[in-house]
Order: sequence, then structure tokens, then C-alpha cells
Amino acid sequence: MTSSLEHVDSREALAAFVRSLQRSHAEDGSSWENADLPSFLEALAAWIDDADGWYSNAGRELPASGDWTFFARALQAATIYE
Repeated sequence: MTSSLEHVDSREALAAFVRSLQRSHAEDGSSWENADLPSFLEALAAWIDDADGWYSNAGRELPASGDWTFFARALQAATIYE
């Protein structure tokens, strides 16, 4: 992937990051552990559930001020947006 997570600091950067994920999947989706939508969404939910553990293991603090509603709305909108 070409976009770095550390540079996702705006809505535009998030959109670019998601597009880089799409390109990665299009180029070599078979290398993804969760290459189909059901397993991807399940892994996403599992990671969100355990995000505090990941942050703790990485020596970081889970951001308390994330806009969770924005992310949820974006995921839901993607089910119908053209």
C-alpha cells in the first residue's frame, strides 16, 4: 500500500487511503487474509472490538475523540452510494 496510516489526518486523506486499499485488493487481493467482503467486515468488527489491545501493544493511546459516527455513516452509505 502506498498511503501511510500516519498521514491520514483529513477526510481527503482517508478517502485516498481507502482508494489505496481498493487498488491493493484489485492488484493482489488473494494475498489478503480477508479478501472477501464478509470476512473483511468480520475482521473489521473484531479489530474495532480489540483496538484498545492493539494500541496498548503498540505503546499508543486509543484516540478518545474519534468520530465513530462518521465512520459508521460512511460504511453504511457505501452499501447504496454510487
